[in-house]
Amino acid sequence: MAGRFAPRPPRTAPVRGGRVAVPAGVPRQVPERVRTWVPEGPLDLGLVLGPLRRGPGDPTFRALPDGSVWRASLTPAGPGTLRVTRRAGEVRGQAWGPGADWLLDHLPDMLGAADDPSAFVPRHTLLARTRHRRPGLRLTRTGLVLESLIPSVLEQKVTTGEAYRAWRLLVRKYGEPAPGPVPERMSVMPAPRTWALIPSWEWHRAGVDDKRASTILRAVRVAARLEEAVGMDPAAARARLELVPGIGPWTSAETVQRTHGAPDAVTVGDLHLPGIVGWALAGDRYADDSVMLELLEPYAGQRHRAARLILLSGRVPERRAPRMPHGDIGRL
Repeated sequence: MAGRFAPRPPRTAPVRGGRVAVPAGVPRQVPERVRTWVPEGPLDLGLVLGPLRRGPGDPTFRALPDGSVWRASLTPAGPGTLRVTRRAGEVRGQAWGPGADWLLDHLPDMLGAADDPSAFVPRHTLLARTRHRRPGLRLTRTGLVLESLIPSVLEQKVTTGEAYRAWRLLVRKYGEPAPGPVPERMSVMPAPRTWALIPSWEWHRAGVDDKRASTILRAVRVAARLEEAVGMDPAAARARLELVPGIGPWTSAETVQRTHGAPDAVTVGDLHLPGIVGWALAGDRYADDSVMLELLEPYAGQRHRAARLILLSGRVPERRAPRMPHGDIGRL
């Protein structure tokens, strides 16, 4: 169903479940754009958009108790804020800022319209049951490379908590306030030039070592070339990303899973995922990447979706080490 756009007066009332504040320096009279869209089949906003949140304090993402999901993005048209809600089978998107129309144009893809869940054929009872319990799982496609690539680089070889803290601190300090009547302290991530100008001591203050900082600096210098990857198939996009020293298979997979909704981009090089997949499918908590790939071979073309379903199943071994991805250890 085609989206319907209409200008609306700015909202100034609080949003249920979360306080709305217009950040300093942002005009209150920010025009709102609206689009409605009816998805085909079940859709769970939390499952689809959850991978885009980098920790509970992510300045670019909010999920409120009223069921709304807010995102602040740096689009090709400029910064924009998107609020997504679903009622009675209809999705409603509200957007503000120069990037508002871009975000609404891409709303269906972001909510998995280009994804085909029916292509997945479960070959294990666990996955069949999980898919039945989670019919609203679709793979998001954001069409924005750097906003997925940079936090993925920050997650290399550190705990997720450390990476989330770094992302939160850097975006809040160097990003700009999200346009519109947003939940408190939402920010749009910095532009490539701003990332390039962050002083070395600020990277260190955020807990980012020189290797990860250097990888991000190399990436933002060729930001335009990397953003072109959204027009490529996932394999070609990953090859483009991996031309940047410091970006390897782990980071490229984590990126195209979000930018392309790539159903086969399974993450290799993670500390815990092989053991989780091995435990769920074969009772092997000590599985390595080679064993994981062998177990996922029946799902060729849908291996990332299979891994998502395994993670959603709750069948995971007890953790015995800090949650820390390897993060392209071979490229650093």
